[in-house]
Amino acid sequence: MTRNAIPGEARRSRRTVLKGIGALGAAAVGTFVPSGPASAVGSSAVYQYYHTDWSEITANLATLAEQGYDAIQVPPAQRSRLDRSHQRGVTDPPLGYQPVDYTDFDSVFGTEAEYETMVETAHDHGLDVVADAVINHMAANDDFRGAPGYTFADLPYFSERDFHPQDPIDYDDPESVEDDWLVGLKDLKIESSYVRGQLENYVEKYANLGVDGIRWDAAKHVPESFFRDYANQWADDLGLWTVGEVLQGSVDYCQGYADTGMSVTDYPLYYTMKEDAFHSGGDMRALDGAGLVDQSPFRSLTFVSNHDSDPPEYEKLAYAYILTYEGYPRVYSNRIGITDGDVQNLLWIRNNLAGGSSKTRYVDRDLYVYERTGNLLVGLNRSSSQRSAWVSTGWSSRTLNDYSGNAGNVSTAGDGRVQVSVPPTGWVCYAPE
Repeated sequence: MTRNAIPGEARRSRRTVLKGIGALGAAAVGTFVPSGPASAVGSSAVYQYYHTDWSEITANLATLAEQGYDAIQVPPAQRSRLDRSHQRGVTDPPLGYQPVDYTDFDSVFGTEAEYETMVETAHDHGLDVVADAVINHMAANDDFRGAPGYTFADLPYFSERDFHPQDPIDYDDPESVEDDWLVGLKDLKIESSYVRGQLENYVEKYANLGVDGIRWDAAKHVPESFFRDYANQWADDLGLWTVGEVLQGSVDYCQGYADTGMSVTDYPLYYTMKEDAFHSGGDMRALDGAGLVDQSPFRSLTFVSNHDSDPPEYEKLAYAYILTYEGYPRVYSNRIGITDGDVQNLLWIRNNLAGGSSKTRYVDRDLYVYERTGNLLVGLNRSSSQRSAWVSTGWSSRTLNDYSGNAGNVSTAGDGRVQVSVPPTGWVCYAPE
């Protein structure tokens, strides 16, 4: 049984979802699970745009809202080095990530006025906007595909003294990861009060344009203390939700950044999905307890792919997982279209059924079954043939509807057990009728 997108009035009621997630994250300690409305219905998902003009995004917003999303993530807005003439592919090279002027929001993606229109239109459709902020570095010196490099003298408001000395990163040295030049990009001297003042003005400019959240680009290349003592406090004062891009597979490493008061991209979960679970030789047991989401669900931004990271072999199965599991999921526009039918149905399930903490009900190499306690039972099958298993549930003698459209309804026994059958490389999503 499938469902259409949620009605407009319900979409508008989710307008403050990002701030709500931030508040839950601030309250969460250890295995804290909230009670009340926040645990009854899961938050929806953010749709990530990449290399997309503001006018094109604006034209898509009504459809995105109808699909069931509650937020969009958009590229950096400040003027940067490189434009589309330097591209050889969708993500080669990244545009917007070599800042030249933090005060100038006329960029390769459109004008500041067009950006503001996009934000206002998103709000009209009940969508929050997450802005990408590049705070670790500025434009490179090198000549790249005919694009002249930027010297220190070419950067308004900064001089050589505002940057760390030029050195390549030694990834075995934590200090080098934070203070040296990422692929030749000038590394800002975050310890300078002047530099911090310029960055604070940058964040305030985003806030003045009405955005609801900030994604801190390359966060692992900036000390945790900067976010704890400055950046996240600026955002809090401005009412902004924050998420840091921490490209690292260690849960403890990511937790350190989450503990500064922001959400974090769940790369530990991504690597588990891509390398261990969602492929022809995978093992679904790797998912049980995996990722930052397992210990800090209100700080975890889950994702299947992005502009830096390709998806697992079984991409849609991975989306069925993150869109029904805990955490705040993100869908990548360059892989998943706005009107993808599978994702739309999963968004409906997430918005209406996927509340409560997650509990593993069965797992083996091919099959993973979990319950969003008291609300939803999900089965994921990695194998090329149908798989079945008897599992315990929280429902006694109840009929469960399959909202995925991939199987028939089932009924639980008096002891709450039920047989779940899942199609090849597919999923089922059961809830009481």
